[in-house]
Amino acid sequence: MTAADIPQLFRLNIEVGDLAAAQRFYEQLLGLTGRPQPGSRFYMNAGPVALQILQPQGRAPHPAAKALYFSVNDLEAVHARAASLNCLSSEPVHTLDGGDISVKPWGERSFYANDPWGNPLCFVEAGTVYAG
Repeated sequence: MTAADIPQLFRLNIEVGDLAAAQRFYEQLLGLTGRPQPGSRFYMNAGPVALQILQPQGRAPHPAAKALYFSVNDLEAVHARAASLNCLSSEPVHTLDGGDISVKPWGERSFYANDPWGNPLCFVEAGTVYAG
């Protein structure tokens, strides 16, 4: 297989129940600006992958896989924004409070949060990302 044959991840989809509230939430949490798109959605650039936030029509939103991981340069700033949005996770992660910044057994310095629609999010300090 050549490099040209390797599938490239280009978009992640998150479903929400209120598109306007979701745009305010994600813009504040990520410090980015959403771009409204046709079909009850908006996009945000998240590195080389587009983050698509979608409000499904005619059904409840389905939570994303556990979890979406974001690499950030200033973990404390993102943690402070998450705390101000009251979205820090209360679930334990390896016996630690998931909403607290901590170093995980594999070396990543991170914390977990949840958006108002149940989508789990993880923020990892750049430079500590474990590539496997």
